[in-house]
Amino acid sequence: MKWIVAAALLLALSGLVVQVMGVATEIQQQSLVDEARPADAIIVLGAAEYRGKPSPVLEARLNHALFLYLKGMAPRIITTGGAGGDPVFTEGSVGRSYLAKHGVPPEAVVVEREGESTAQSVAAVVEIMRRMNLKSAIVVSDGYHIFRVKKMLESSGLKVYGSPRPSVSPGGWRERWQYIKQAIGFLLWRVGISI
Repeated sequence: MKWIVAAALLLALSGLVVQVMGVATEIQQQSLVDEARPADAIIVLGAAEYRGKPSPVLEARLNHALFLYLKGMAPRIITTGGAGGDPVFTEGSVGRSYLAKHGVPPEAVVVEREGESTAQSVAAVVEIMRRMNLKSAIVVSDGYHIFRVKKMLESSGLKVYGSPRPSVSPGGWRERWQYIKQAIGFLLWRVGISI
């Protein structure tokens, strides 16, 4: 009897690993595709900020969003991200300031500044877009992040295109680990656990 339980557990664990690796492969494939096309908004996913200045990752995301905006891909940009422990600045507000300094009119930038996680930021963006009657968006983030965010936004009825920021890929196991982490996050979200 014990061997049956052990075999069932091993089989379930193997199935879970196969599922995670399958989703990780989809995430990797999505990370290499730039789907940018005209949309109602460009959504920039937050990343760390340091005393009012964007981290290199956030700056690269903002620069890519700026590039898309200047190409006329969307009339507005939505920056996201909460305080992350900073008592003065939020990732979203730092993004807006950065874009304004680079020529984007402040009225063209909508700030989501409450999200403490990707899931919270995405939920807030969905509400912002609903209130503004926006139906489509280009998501700008790191390549490994696009798949999960696209699926979350699409589940709310939005048309979403991914546009990963240009980056130098770390390659190897670190890159693969990012895909696996995002696959786990996506699968947890699908069963109602948001991280």
